[in-house]
Amino acid sequence: MLKKKKFIAVSIFVTVLSLLIANYIYKKPEPPQLPLKKPKKIVEFHPNPEMEKVLSAYELDMNELMENTGIPGAAIAIVKDTNTLYMKGFGVKTVDTNDSVDVHSIFRIGSVSKCFAGMLTAILVEDGILQWDDLVIKYLPDFKLKSEEETKRLTIKHVLSHTTGLPYHTYTTLVEDGMDLKSMLDRLQDVNVGKVGEVYSYQNVAFSIIAEVVLKATGQTYEELVQQKILTPLRMSDASLSYEGILHSKDIAHPHLRRRRSWREVPIKNTYYNVSPAGGVNASISDMGMWMKALLGNRPDVISRESLRDIFTPAVHASSRNRSYRKIDKMKGNFYAIGWRVIYFPNDTLIYHGGYFN
Repeated sequence: MLKKKKFIAVSIFVTVLSLLIANYIYKKPEPPQLPLKKPKKIVEFHPNPEMEKVLSAYELDMNELMENTGIPGAAIAIVKDTNTLYMKGFGVKTVDTNDSVDVHSIFRIGSVSKCFAGMLTAILVEDGILQWDDLVIKYLPDFKLKSEEETKRLTIKHVLSHTTGLPYHTYTTLVEDGMDLKSMLDRLQDVNVGKVGEVYSYQNVAFSIIAEVVLKATGQTYEELVQQKILTPLRMSDASLSYEGILHSKDIAHPHLRRRRSWREVPIKNTYYNVSPAGGVNASISDMGMWMKALLGNRPDVISRESLRDIFTPAVHASSRNRSYRKIDKMKGNFYAIGWRVIYFPNDTLIYHGGYFN
């Protein structure tokens, strides 16, 4: 999304998605977990005596952050293997009210939606419907970039790794103007394009080419397949992929804008649902906890560990403007995979994605 202003409704809770994902690849698979019942406001599991101390310290830090920034509300989930260690809502859904955020309060998760696009595509590859190296024009013969040569080289993997050769955030302004996806894709042929597959350049419109590919390959819409292949089997019962989906909920974490040292509520916009793979998912932290368990390799009935390796494997070097990573440790490498960022530290690997708008 365009980063003119920083909005807070999503960015707090999505960062926990990176926790321990990198470890899944080396662990012995565990039996798939039976669907969980909806968690209560706080769900805790302590595998060792020190965990309670760690989680207590974490909650103190979170409360301090809320107090220091005045952030209206947030939601946190911490998952290890098949266990939800911690899940809780903080603050309120709307400023100047007592309507508390709970584990079923729905947030727009912004660009974390791109991770769902990677997962769905990996599932369709498992099913033999798509291949990572399939050319886009195999499914969309009328699709064009400005260069005929580069058009003929563009693959699904290029689309989902932001290596289309297009300039940074091409036509994101049109996304915010509410233009439909097909019209925006038609305009890509008017934009100067570099070499496909060589350089990372973050996109919303071009990333959403995958929605049209999926429709042509399966006869079902992208939104239908995310619901069928991911949300329903993972019991992500609060989640949806539409503007109507969030408006019809009675438990919404409303967007807020910071002005003059205070937060004020602003309307929920209908933008970015026109690029659903790039930014169209609504979800609660309960949903995201369920999803996290699948990302850790514990739901092979939904997605295999081999497919998770595919989407977590770096595809291109991707420098980041976010300096917060340097506070963790010295970075050894910064990459983009398939809908995921991958950062290497001397003794750790961080796999994550962030996202925000109002």
